[in-house]
Amino acid sequence: MTQASRIGWVRHGITEWNQLGKIQGVTDIPLSAEGLRQAGLLADRLKNGDQRWTGIYSSDLQRARQTAEILAERLDLPLIQDVRIRERSFGAAEGTTEPERLALWGEEWRKVVPDQESDEQIRVRGHQFVDDFVIKHPGEAWLVVTHGSFLARMLQSLCHDLDNTHLLNMSLTVLERQYNIWQPLLHNCTRHLTDAEMKSAT
Repeated sequence: MTQASRIGWVRHGITEWNQLGKIQGVTDIPLSAEGLRQAGLLADRLKNGDQRWTGIYSSDLQRARQTAEILAERLDLPLIQDVRIRERSFGAAEGTTEPERLALWGEEWRKVVPDQESDEQIRVRGHQFVDDFVIKHPGEAWLVVTHGSFLARMLQSLCHDLDNTHLLNMSLTVLERQYNIWQPLLHNCTRHLTDAEMKSAT
């Protein structure tokens, strides 16, 4: 029996723009000091976990790349960059806060902001990546470090009944391909962050 393929989808660690509520899109913002710490906590969790990973794919944007580099170093894994898993381009909305977006475009700003990448464009490039992954890495388990909006669209597309909650920074979602269908084994999990908070509070 062929072993099932797995993808561990990781949203990058937090940035200063995340903390300020600014949309990043393809604006190339680095991790904050807290984001670097978060990446280390996930690396420790994965290093001590039962799942063995084969390698890491990362978006080319530096907040994802920095996250992936920390994971790759701690887990001693190869790292491959892929532009197809970068964040959605938010066009004119990049760099704005929610109050600024409401003032400029109203409550339906997601539908009217100029030069945004569409959901369909995200799904096309995302599914190209996943289809290639299945062909190149049958039976393997890889981490894929990417971004919130891109990842939300992909998870909705791959797993139709998946809970549509906001994906947290440094969250881990694990999907396994069973009989040509992606099944969730773990979703939006940040146990590595909450455990660290509990330890620091005691």
